[in-house]
Amino acid sequence: MAEAKEKIALVTGAGTGVGRAASLALMKAGFAVVLAGRRMDKLEETQKLGESVGKSLPVTADMTDPGSIAALFAKVMDVHGRLDVLFNNAGMGAPAIPFEDLSLAQWQAVVNTNLTGPFLCTQHAFRIMKDQTPRGGRIINNGSISAHAPRPFSAAYTSTKHAITGLTKASNLDGRAYDIAVGQVDIGNAATPMTDRMVNGPGVMQPDGTMKQEPRMDATAVGDAVAYMAGLPLDANVLFMTVMASKMPFVGRG
Repeated sequence: MAEAKEKIALVTGAGTGVGRAASLALMKAGFAVVLAGRRMDKLEETQKLGESVGKSLPVTADMTDPGSIAALFAKVMDVHGRLDVLFNNAGMGAPAIPFEDLSLAQWQAVVNTNLTGPFLCTQHAFRIMKDQTPRGGRIINNGSISAHAPRPFSAAYTSTKHAITGLTKASNLDGRAYDIAVGQVDIGNAATPMTDRMVNGPGVMQPDGTMKQEPRMDATAVGDAVAYMAGLPLDANVLFMTVMASKMPFVGRG
């Protein structure tokens, strides 16, 4: 098969945190990166940070809006004409409140962003990747440590991340016919705005009800992991990778 002249990656939630780290790592690895997110100012910050290492294109998109997602992928095709890597990264959590007090609206907001959004993005990516030349591509899902074990008061977030594991396995299987490889990176305590509460004040609640500050790791480690997965030839795949702060309370009893 002929080789594509340029590798194209799309990162959702690219304006901050893990999405920004992954975008910068992918640019450094030679990808032209489409930066997707809700806030153009944050996407432009990511673009500026990566100017010295690679090319990028910021595009505003709402992962809870099917029309916005469709427009995002149409923009990718209009500008680049192909898609080699999709990183389904955008996500959110619900307030840390007792399970029985979680409202249906709060539940649905998390499901729409963390599960339905990646489902729709994966569908669009499949349609592009199966028909392009060279055929195929790679999809990487952000699963989280919560795809394995919950924190207290995290039913919505944990449920969607367990579901992402199912989406990863099913789409990996269905993608085989089209040379589409799907994998998942499960992240624990990356230093991002979302985890600032882990190191501020009393920290975060533990399974025994106590509060504790937890170790974090630089998000660059996650970005490098995503770039490694993205750079593999399509006859190889990392199905699941866990990247976590070495001393976080996860393995064993804490």
